[in-house]
Order: sequence, then structure tokens, then C-alpha cells
Amino acid sequence: MGSTAIGRSPEPMRIVFMGTPDFAVPVLTEILGQGHEVVAIYTRAPKPAGRRGLELTPTPVQVTAEQFGIPVLTPKTLRSEEATATFRAHVADVAVVVAYGLILPKPILDAPTEGCLNLHGSLLPRWRGAAPIQRAIMAGDPETGVMVMRMDEGLDTGPVAMVEKIAISPTMTAGELHDRMSRIGADLMARALAALSRGSLTFKPQADDGIVYAHKIDKAECRIEWSRSATDLHNTIRGLSPFPGAFFEADFGKGPERVKVLRASVATGPSATGHDTPGTLLDDQLTIACGEGALCLHEVQRAGRGPVSAREFLGGAHWAVGHRVI
Repeated sequence: MGSTAIGRSPEPMRIVFMGTPDFAVPVLTEILGQGHEVVAIYTRAPKPAGRRGLELTPTPVQVTAEQFGIPVLTPKTLRSEEATATFRAHVADVAVVVAYGLILPKPILDAPTEGCLNLHGSLLPRWRGAAPIQRAIMAGDPETGVMVMRMDEGLDTGPVAMVEKIAISPTMTAGELHDRMSRIGADLMARALAALSRGSLTFKPQADDGIVYAHKIDKAECRIEWSRSATDLHNTIRGLSPFPGAFFEADFGKGPERVKVLRASVATGPSATGHDTPGTLLDDQLTIACGEGALCLHEVQRAGRGPVSAREFLGGAHWAVGHRVI
């Protein structure tokens, strides 16, 4: 298949924006700043919050939409005839979709004149799916990127128009990469819309090889298994920081308690080899033995408390070398 071009649309464009988390907010504000007319915003419904769950918390996208006075819709599904009719009534040139959270059926995909553009956080076809940012770091990838693609009925299978590659440093966390990708993605989508309005945005089909799925993070993956190598655990910790957070359990005198690890590094020098059973504290720097090598924990967080350094943590834990964590 060769490249295809989308036809010309007027300036400013009529846009339906579809997004939910804070990752989508910079894209929305950039679109508005470029002078486009956002006629409606679709996001997920507010969720219960607070200790008793009595307060409903709107999504970051809804909060932004209300600040700009843009109508907000929070349908539970887009598969009904009513949802399709409502969507078509916006008479949009294009829909911009960023981490929305609902499947878009074909009638919705076909409703805007120029289709639906999605900002995806990976170098497709690698890391299609729900957690591309986390999975790229957990796998130890040296780079990732953001892509503007035209959506079809598959899972992140549509043709790609524009891409920006982003290096992943050895210490970068998912939170840091998330913020960087969000800023770069906002600029990329703005440029894509400008090209679309001129009739010069072209698309190329994704490669047939190199397909990898970024499955949703499972709670079981968050527990640190000290029998794994220090390198694998370092990547896992980075990929899950700051949320949901990789954790181990330790006894501080009142039974097992979860401790999140927010930053760590692979140990070098004497602590890296010749150690004891995985999970053993090796020194007064919070270095823990792994199945292969050892891991230096730099920033941790006990349940119900704020993040602290290794020194602060050990000052309160009163552990001796040889202490075991789970």
C-alpha cells in the first residue's frame, strides 16, 4: 500500500476532542491556542473520590474544558444509535483522540469529514495497547516516541502521519517520560492539524513486523521479586514510578508493610556481586541483593507516608546488614 493524502479542510477546523487523563491536557490547550474551534469534548465520567467516595472528581480534561467553557459529554458507550446521532450533530471536520478510554466504533470513526486522529505514545507497531510508556521502560528500550495516526477499527493499527522519537535515558521514570511525551505530542498534533487543514497530511501504513502489545499493568507485576536480576528490577521500578509503583514488603515490628520503590540503580563495586540470598540488605546505603547483582534503592515510600531518601528510610527502620525483605 502506498501513502494516502487527506483532503483540504477550512481554517479554523471544527474539532471534537476526546481524552481523559492529564496526558491529554497539553494537546487540548495547544489545539485551542492554535485557534481551532473545539465544539465538544468527550471524556470519562467523574469518579468517586475522598475517604468515603461521596465526592465525584472530574477528569483533568473535563476540568480544562470547563475552564474554557466547552461542552462536555461523558457517555458510558459510543455504540448506541443515540451516541452516534449526537456525535454526528457536532458536524466536526476531525476528531482528536488522546488516551480517551472508550472504543470508537465505525460509525463514530466515520462521522468527522477527515476521520479521527489519535496521538499514541510509542513507535508503532511496537507497544500497541494500553500501557506503551510503562512497557517501553520496563523492557529497557533505549527510545520511544509519539505518533499521530488515523484511527481504524483495530487496536492502534491505523496508518501513521507524523512521528517524533524520544530517547529514554537509563534513569528516566515513566512519570518523567509521560510528561516529556505529553509536551512533544501536543506540538506534534498541532503540526498535524495544520497540515491537515492545508490538505497536505499524508499517511503510511504501519509495518507488518515488530508488533508488540503493551498490555495493561497488572497488580501482580508491581511486587518486586528479588530473585530477578538487578537490571530487570531497575527497569521495572522505573517503568512503574511514580504510579502504581513497584513495591516490596518489610516488617517494621507490626507485621508486613508495603514499601514503594520510586528510584533505584544497579549496584556497582563490592556490593554488586558475592552477596547473600535475594532480598538481603547488604550495606547501610539500602543496597538489596538480587538474583543477579544488587540494587541500590534511592527513594522509597512507606504506606501512608511521603517519599524519603534511603538514608532517611534506614534511620527510621533500624535495620542491620543481613535484614531480609520480602
